[in-house]
Amino acid sequence: MQAEAVLFDLFDTLLLLESSEVYYTPSLRKLHEFLVAQGVDVTFEVFARVYSEVRDKFYSESGQSLEEPHFRVRLSQVLHILGYSFDISDPFFAEATKVFGGEFMRYVHLDEHAPEVLRKLRGKYKLGLVSNAFIPETVWELLERFGLKGFFDVVVISGEINRRKPAPEIFERALKVLGVKASNVVFVGDMVDLDVMGPKNVGMKTVLIKRRPMDQSLDVKPDRVIDCLSELLKVLQDC
Repeated sequence: MQAEAVLFDLFDTLLLLESSEVYYTPSLRKLHEFLVAQGVDVTFEVFARVYSEVRDKFYSESGQSLEEPHFRVRLSQVLHILGYSFDISDPFFAEATKVFGGEFMRYVHLDEHAPEVLRKLRGKYKLGLVSNAFIPETVWELLERFGLKGFFDVVVISGEINRRKPAPEIFERALKVLGVKASNVVFVGDMVDLDVMGPKNVGMKTVLIKRRPMDQSLDVKPDRVIDCLSELLKVLQDC
């Protein structure tokens, strides 16, 4: 596993995210409170139902198209269904996004090994981050908050380029910026379909950090499996 560069997934790789059952309702409630204050007259129950329908539609469509529209596109559709028309370029959407993202961030925590691992890899390898996230602003704020931004030579966020993992374009964007061949890159992530299949399809080697039971229905397998982020140092050293 000779490598010139190491690319990382973000959520549940470097940063640990509480389950959607924990963070989604509080985030939606904060967003709903903001919308009501802006004159949107709808109950939380109705808002949450419509939001969930639109979200599920986006996820269903993105499973085929691998597109990642920004959060404001999703919210615009929700409001349209509820009978409200706001110009998507209106600062209203930036504020609404900040409200939702601000609550979401309360449920994100730093993997205790991430800073040490990145410090030890920095200088030996080119480092990059490739993340699926429909609110890029939140990703940038989290990187600043946890002191991770300075470690990376490239950061590619799906919501900024409207392409999500496992689309080859999102990985190729990182490779182009780093100026390295895919065969000389190791990708580290926690999801087989996104962080193993996607990178392997463009020729990268992969390390899966085991945060959950592996999906045995997928034929693709990682090159290495680790149980803890600190094990990555030895994996790279031995290869």
